[in-house]
Formats: sequence, C-alpha cells, structure tokens
Amino acid sequence: MSIINRHILRRLTQIAFTLFILLAPAFDIFRYDSATKELFLFGKVWTLGITREIVMEQSLKTATDVAAIFFLKAILPWLAVLAFFPLMGFLFGRFFCGWLCPEGALFEFADFLTLKVLGRRSLYAKADNDPSVDKSRRWIYLIFGMLFFAVIPPVVAIALSGYFIAPSTIWHQITTGNLSTGVKAAIIGVTIYMLTTSLFVRHVFCKYVCAAGLMQMLFGWISPFSLKVRFKKEEFSRCTDCRKCERACFMGVKPRAVKRDINCVNCGECISACERELGKGRGLFRFDFARDQKKHTALQPEKRWE
Repeated sequence: MSIINRHILRRLTQIAFTLFILLAPAFDIFRYDSATKELFLFGKVWTLGITREIVMEQSLKTATDVAAIFFLKAILPWLAVLAFFPLMGFLFGRFFCGWLCPEGALFEFADFLTLKVLGRRSLYAKADNDPSVDKSRRWIYLIFGMLFFAVIPPVVAIALSGYFIAPSTIWHQITTGNLSTGVKAAIIGVTIYMLTTSLFVRHVFCKYVCAAGLMQMLFGWISPFSLKVRFKKEEFSRCTDCRKCERACFMGVKPRAVKRDINCVNCGECISACERELGKGRGLFRFDFARDQKKHTALQPEKRWE
C-alpha cells in the first residue's frame, strides 16, 4: 500500500465509522426509545418474546424455555457486546483506536489545528516529537477551528440524542424551535465534553482513561499474535536517524524503541514516515501478526532511542 493511500484510507475509515455512529439511530440500526421503552436493532424492535401467558403458565418446561430465551436473547448478546473490545485487542491490538475511533479522530484533528496555529500539538508546551510546520496561515486555521468547535459539538449532540429519543421527535423539535429539556441537556453536556477533551486532554484520555482503549491495550499486550507495528531491528543500520517516525506519532510513542510501547494504536503513520525517508517498500516498519519475535530482535541497536 502506498504512503498516500494508507493515510487516506485511515481517514476514510475514521470518517465512515463516525458517520455510522451518528446516523445509526436515524436508520433504527441501534437505539433505545425512552418514550416507548423499546429497543430497536437493525430496524426491528428487539423483544425477548416472553408473553404474560408464558410467564403465568407454571410448569418446568415453561420455566426452562423462559430461562433459555432469556439467556439467548438477553445475556448472550450483551456478553458479545462486552467481548468486542477485548477480542479486537487480542487480534488487532489497538487498531480500533487508530483506524475507527471517532474520539481519537477528533483528538487528531485538534492536534492538527493546534499545530497549524501554535506550531505544536499541545496547548501547554512543545514536545520533542512535534513536527515543524508553516504557521503563515495560522489565522485561517484559528478561525476555522473556532467555527468547527462552535458548530460540530451541538450537531453531534443532537445526533447522539437519537439513541434515547426518537429521531423523528428530535427533528420535529428542531424544525419548530421547541427543544425538549433532554435535547438541551445533551447539547450542553456533549459540547462541554468535546471542548474539554479535545482542547485540554486529548490523547491523555486515550492512554489512561478510555475503557475501550485500555481493554484493547491489555488484551493486545498479552496476545501472542495480535497486530503490531514492527521495527526491523536487524536492519537498523539503514536508519538515518531522521526521527520522522517519532514526529509522525501523535501518541508520543518512540517507534524504534527496543521495548514495545503499549500506547501504540497501529495507525501506521510511522510506516509512512519511514518510507518517505527511505523510499517506498524500503521502510524499517511494517504491520505484523508474527508470533516469533526472535527474527525481529536478532540485533539490538546501540543507539540513543533505546
């Protein structure tokens, strides 16, 4: 995969998954209607199928049937939902964080704007791995960023409200200008949350707070074959020490380090950065599911990035 294609593909998957999360309630893919107390799943109302008549029928067979239905249609589906992130981590590491997570994409976008305006990713101080950028158009990016964070959070809040309030009801409230307390609370809460996390917290949230990320991190770390970004240590002599791989990493990972950093989200930006320096197909990084680690650690580079 070419350098540009990998980067564009990652952005497309982030945008597509974000749109899926925002539009799922509108298409009844998944939502809970708090007014009717109904759970919608893929366009249909999800029920256990346990009627009053079945409950009132007192027999061992009926009790067994009810228990089986409850397990298959209530307990088992939720176990599958809870197992999603551990399973993702065990197989693909933190791939979800780097390629799909809407919040991670927002944090990356905030990094981009701060970099263009202040010349660094963080609001607080410049980091060693911050890339050099042209700040001649900083005012354009500043105005764009202000407009983005003034418009997008309320829109996201309205979309997310659809998980608990019927989208048709929300649309009626918007067109009539008569927003309910629930929608107003969602707009205020989501706006404050998005501004706080994207401006002041960002990837610290990913490293230490996000439960989904931490589960992927843990299960990816203990998995013998989860997806990882490998540094070809046996070819370290070809490294020019340009540090482009470090500057490309928004998680603050040092990709060339001997010990693997559990904060790596498998975004592949270091792979692209290295190929820009050494040429397509000649980079020192790659995605790998390999169980055997010896072939990657035959030689240990005696350089300062250890």
